[in-house]
Amino acid sequence: MEKIEWYWDLERKVAVTGDERGPGDHMLGPYPTKGDAENWKATSETRNETWDDADEEWNSWGDDDEPAGDDQPEGDD
Repeated sequence: MEKIEWYWDLERKVAVTGDERGPGDHMLGPYPTKGDAENWKATSETRNETWDDADEEWNSWGDDDEPAGDDQPEGDD
């Protein structure tokens, strides 16, 4: 049994099988099922939220730490 790959056609706004797909710049996929292809937007939004959260965590890493040298007394230079 051949595995069917599904794509979302951005122009026609319909899920299509691999043998029906058009130009690559008009397709999203492959997806394992027709339902997954039809729900591409929810999948994309969830993935983007996850990546945004990871970016925020990465960018704020160390914000709670005091910069090095702030706890040293001022001396005579």
